[in-house]
Amino acid sequence: MKTPVNRQTVDLSQFPDLVVIYLGMRVKNLRGLRTLLAFGSKIRESVGAKPDGLLLHESLTYSIIPPHAGMRQYWRDFESLECWARSLPHQDWWKTYLRDTGGTGFWHETYFVRGGFEAVYDDLPEPMGMMKFAPHQTARGAMFSARKRLGLGGEPSIAPASSESELYE
Repeated sequence: MKTPVNRQTVDLSQFPDLVVIYLGMRVKNLRGLRTLLAFGSKIRESVGAKPDGLLLHESLTYSIIPPHAGMRQYWRDFESLECWARSLPHQDWWKTYLRDTGGTGFWHETYFVRGGFEAVYDDLPEPMGMMKFAPHQTARGAMFSARKRLGLGGEPSIAPASSESELYE
């Protein structure tokens, strides 16, 4: 006997500024496995703190060989996501990662319900995601900031704890 499909949909009218971000960390060598595991526990703790604007966090496994794990997050709006990304503990994680990737590559792709998307790919051994079909460039200067990659005007609602140049020292 066939079972009919229980097809459902969602009403996103309460979330007109919804932002979805996919993130991933790909292990490049043995040291990278340790880095991946260390970030996993930090992220679980951070999500457990329930940052303002984070609607849902889901952990994902992209591949076992090579190890490549990540997450999908739904944020109420870009301002909430940006505020969290520019505050502690994320600010420290990012500074540490940019100084030493710990044997991993990192990426994120962000999609906006109102339209638009942006992405960054750090130290990956090969192109992935939108890099496979779209021209890419070095993320320095204005291209270092998601706000700038999106072409959004204004300043973030929270000032970065560090200048961009400090992130690359």
